[in-house]
Amino acid sequence: MTEIILPNDANILGNLLGGRLMHFIDVTGGIAAFRHSRTYVVTAAMDHIDFIRPVNVGSLVTLKSSVNRAFTSSMEVGVKVWAESPLSGEQAHVASAYLVFVAVDRDGHRVHVPRLLPETADEHRRYADALLRREHREAESARRKQGRIAAAARENSETVNL
Repeated sequence: MTEIILPNDANILGNLLGGRLMHFIDVTGGIAAFRHSRTYVVTAAMDHIDFIRPVNVGSLVTLKSSVNRAFTSSMEVGVKVWAESPLSGEQAHVASAYLVFVAVDRDGHRVHVPRLLPETADEHRRYADALLRREHREAESARRKQGRIAAAARENSETVNL
């Protein structure tokens, strides 16, 4: 996907708004997930994003996405973003992100996605790394859940003591 950055996409410094870039990343990642699953997809997480350098008004922004790994009903998608000066043709890598999409039917119920079979060395690396990121997400989710349970127990204890 390629977009030209216009003034309404920018902050007061004349640089692309981070939220606008996140929108472009979400759309581009969703297209890759949709093409792989051939069904509706919803964004479950933006796992990681690196804003590497600013993008000026007038630049062309090109986003490329690929499914790194397909799980049961979810897929991790990587998105890379380049900015190009339309006058000089100079290109620079400006952002990268990992997103998780879940495949759903018309009623919003999860559906299975096709397996992804990596072929190249780079695809095998991305495939393995996606599992590590998933394990990290699950561990972090469990940690946050335990924190919520502990906070609720403290609140209940404080209420009883009043």
